[in-house]
This record gives sequence, structure tokens and C-alpha cells, in this order.
Amino acid sequence: MKHPGPVPEGTPRKRRRFGRAQDNPSTDSYKLKKKLHEPTRCPSCGCIYVDGRWRWPHEEISTLAHKETCPACHRIEDNYPAGVLTMRSPLLSAHRNEVLALVRNVEKAERGEHCQNRIMAIEEPEKGALVVTTTDIHLPQRIGEAMHRAYHGNLETHYDEDSYFVRVEWQREK
Repeated sequence: MKHPGPVPEGTPRKRRRFGRAQDNPSTDSYKLKKKLHEPTRCPSCGCIYVDGRWRWPHEEISTLAHKETCPACHRIEDNYPAGVLTMRSPLLSAHRNEVLALVRNVEKAERGEHCQNRIMAIEEPEKGALVVTTTDIHLPQRIGEAMHRAYHGNLETHYDEDSYFVRVEWQREK
């Protein structure tokens, strides 16, 4: 096929199908640099590496499986979260157990599909505030969206352009 040549000035350019992530990929220092031998079992959590990805085992893996710490357990050991969700509202003090149940239910649903998406810690730095740290960038966003659906309020998401990190903030005045 012949190359069409330069685009005349003033002609609108066609948009690429891919998003920003493909233009400038973020670097996750915990992502594996090489494929592991299969099967590989994480000695900390028991998830297995099969067919190029980490997943929960459906059947028992033999003791001959290789051992390697999965990226989520590695992040937890290093206390280096990929996502932080900060929630602020007087509602959190009054409905603390309900909010924590919602947070844990979202994690449970996510973790059933993706074994690398986990909560690292839930802290209460001050009254009316909760901080949730996670091993991936999707879980804090999903928890924030669940809080927004359940309790309304304001939800903001900030992705770090240079690394694999997200900061999600949910707040409600009353």
C-alpha cells in the first residue's frame, strides 16, 4: 500500500483508537519484567501464575510448583500502595460499620475476579475520615464509585502521569 504523504494544513487529523495509556505507558515497578515458570505459586497468599497471569487456583497445585511472591504481596510487604482512597464526611462516624462493609464487599467482588486487587490497610487518621490503601489502581476508584452511588457527595480521581498510582477522594458535607 502506498503511503498517502503529508496531511494538508487545516485538515483534521483522525483520532487514534487507543487512549493516553498507549501513548505514554506508566511504569509499574512491581510488574514482572519476565514471564515466570508455570505453574508458580505465591507462598504468601496462594495465588498461582498460569497462562501469563496471576489468578486464584481452581484446583490444588502440586508442591512441585515454583515459588515466587506475587506483585500484590510484594507491595504489601513493602507497604507501597498503588492506590489511595481518602473519604471525608461526618457521615463516616455515624455509619462507620456500614461504610466498612461496603468497602469490604467491593474488595471481595473485585478480588474474586482479580487476585492482585486487594486492600492493604484501612486507617482512620481523624474523626470523620477513612484512608484505604490498595495494591492496584482500579480498586480505590471502584470503592469511591460505590460510595458515590450509596451516599452521593463529591468524587475526584487523580492519576499520576509518571507512575502506576491513583489518588481518589470522596467527600460529603453532611
